[in-house]
Amino acid sequence: MLRNLISYLDSVKSRDPAPRSRAEVLLYPGVWSLGYHRIAHRLYRARLYFLARLVNHLSRFLTGNDIHPGAKIGKRFFIDHGFTVIGETAEIGDDVTLYQNVTLGGTDPANGIAGKRHPTLCDGVIIGSGAQVLGPVTVGARARVGANAVVTKDVAEGATMVGIPARAMLVDVTAYQRDFMPYGTPCSDCFDPEKQKLELLQCEVEQLQKRLAELMVEKQRPSLPDDASLFQERDRA
Repeated sequence: MLRNLISYLDSVKSRDPAPRSRAEVLLYPGVWSLGYHRIAHRLYRARLYFLARLVNHLSRFLTGNDIHPGAKIGKRFFIDHGFTVIGETAEIGDDVTLYQNVTLGGTDPANGIAGKRHPTLCDGVIIGSGAQVLGPVTVGARARVGANAVVTKDVAEGATMVGIPARAMLVDVTAYQRDFMPYGTPCSDCFDPEKQKLELLQCEVEQLQKRLAELMVEKQRPSLPDDASLFQERDRA
């Protein structure tokens, strides 16, 4: 038991450079919310739904994180900061990291779709702050979802997703090979193919504008008489 706790605290410390000791990690609301969820989930599986919900509401009041007792969560799960919402049928693998204001939301329960309504996050997934992962989608192992992205479709293993709706972006190999990437995405988006296309189009527009300006200047210049008109004026004289 103690060995598992120490291993968990060390895993959190490896993903967050702020704490100076394991004792400091014990004060994190994400750590406490996970502990409360372990209790609530056991009560939920024992069909003690009211008690499970009671523990869930106590956890939300104390930590700011709302994790449904029915959600399945693997080992070394870490919520950095808080105010995260995780739905009933969500499934989370090992070594998953969520930042603040993340929602693992479900589909509309009134649309006739029963059963699985919330996302599945495979091992090593990182979800950036403010991101929304909606519906029974699967986020592949070691995938990263950038801050404020909205995911509504399955994410391939190892992909990095950004934007609304979320789309895959290219990442420098040195950044991709890192074991952990804070907030799920590199700070620079210079490898985003969509942005590169936009920059190319902007260059083409600038070139066209420059050429148009040159043509306008040439048009405004007074036209010089050609040789034939000079000969005609001389003959008249």
